[in-house]
Amino acid sequence: MPLFKNLSAYDERSARLAGIALMVLSIFMFSFGDAMGKFLVGTYSVGQLLFLRACAALLLLAPLVWRQRHQFLNLERPGLQLFRVVLSTLEVAAFFLATVYLPLADVITYYLAGPIFVTAMSAVFLGEKVGWRRWTAILIGFCGVLIALRPSAQTVSLPALIALGGSLSFATLMLITRSLRKTPDIVMASSQFVGTFVLGAVLSAFHWVPPTSGSLVIFALAGCVSVTALFCVNRSLKLAPASVVVPYQYSMIVWAVIFGFVVFGDVPEIATIVGAAIIIGAGFYIYLRERDLGRGDVDVNPPA
Repeated sequence: MPLFKNLSAYDERSARLAGIALMVLSIFMFSFGDAMGKFLVGTYSVGQLLFLRACAALLLLAPLVWRQRHQFLNLERPGLQLFRVVLSTLEVAAFFLATVYLPLADVITYYLAGPIFVTAMSAVFLGEKVGWRRWTAILIGFCGVLIALRPSAQTVSLPALIALGGSLSFATLMLITRSLRKTPDIVMASSQFVGTFVLGAVLSAFHWVPPTSGSLVIFALAGCVSVTALFCVNRSLKLAPASVVVPYQYSMIVWAVIFGFVVFGDVPEIATIVGAAIIIGAGFYIYLRERDLGRGDVDVNPPA
């Protein structure tokens, strides 16, 4: 990544602009990868998607893993590391399983509630002090989730609950990642793909559809795009402060709507748009409060 290394030598303003550009690019790539995944699960099983996508990602990561193999020794809190991989694998599987039945924008909306869930769980399970302003924002964010979920006997579906469960797993994953800050980036990234590789291999054994050459290209592209997006996020955070680049992660809902409409013909319902707007507003307010309170080390880990 010589280009990214050179960018860090620029002046502060240029570095911030480069950080913003890389964050915007990473969110686009994550969204593009999600759209490719949704397209593939229309023909292939979720297990097959996880397996082949992880194969491509791990092949791309292999040279870096070998070069930095010493960083895999003596990892902090190995039990928690394993639990993080399990959660990461489950949330990715839940994400793509939900996209089989739901529009991409709906699934992304539930996952954008992750930072709200993180703040609530930090107070309940970790005993962190959360003031009335953030509790109000949490409640407003939950209202946004309910609006997007449209709860009633007729509208609450199993796919929606799977997406919501995936969002909660994603939030727990972010919470655990906070306590594993010393873990090298290459370990974090590669271990997540190892988890999806294992689960995908197991699930694929029960339902395998021989992929066409064109589909193999899309599988490989989905894995490579995910890895590249992760590198862009990491470099973005090294070039610019989190307070500058984090808000751009909410642009994911815009791309989800665009890809959903262009590729799948999905038109988001008013409830989804309103719910997403409330969730984004509440999440952004919580982020600003944590930054003002000196707790602005917010994790940037877009779903899937």
